[in-house]
Amino acid sequence: MHAPRPASLLHRPARRRDARALLRLPADLHARLTASARNAGLSFNEYCVRQLTAPPLAADNTGPRTKVVTQGLSQFGDHLLGAIVMGSWARGDSAAASDIDVLLVLSHDTPLNRNLYRRWDETPQTIDGRAVDVHFVHLPDAGAPPTTVWCEAAVDGQVWYDRHGSVGARLAEVRRAIANGQVVRTFVHGQPYWKGAA
Repeated sequence: MHAPRPASLLHRPARRRDARALLRLPADLHARLTASARNAGLSFNEYCVRQLTAPPLAADNTGPRTKVVTQGLSQFGDHLLGAIVMGSWARGDSAAASDIDVLLVLSHDTPLNRNLYRRWDETPQTIDGRAVDVHFVHLPDAGAPPTTVWCEAAVDGQVWYDRHGSVGARLAEVRRAIANGQVVRTFVHGQPYWKGAA
């Protein structure tokens, strides 16, 4: 018969108010989660926390976020990595005739070509009477200079969908580059231009 454990071992206080959970996972699921965390540039723990705390699409099944993301998933499935709404609508300063700009982030094995736009336009989306203007992009490589569109998304974009956490991780990387002065925003003829951007 084992001796009873000391009370101090039974009731250890959680560090930084974090709770500890032991979860047994099938080996194949653990491998997939580990690979997804690596691709997102996150620790296994941080990746799992983000996935568990992400709001489900069903929580807003009539909202604009769900309409766009649902169509993206129906057309691209696992190749859709994320969706970011940006521009004047995301900032809250859109004019009456402004459309709604949405970036759909696709995996690198999906070529970016006109066929994507033609396919999307077969089922055009509107939100509150405004046209949804979709732009297809690939996720930038980690450490690579960001493009202007990713700089703009980092400044005022709102992430509507992030399959593996990789979109949020890249946006955070771009924000750090902006904060460190590696890319600087200027304007030419009223349009944003980023010095140092790819």
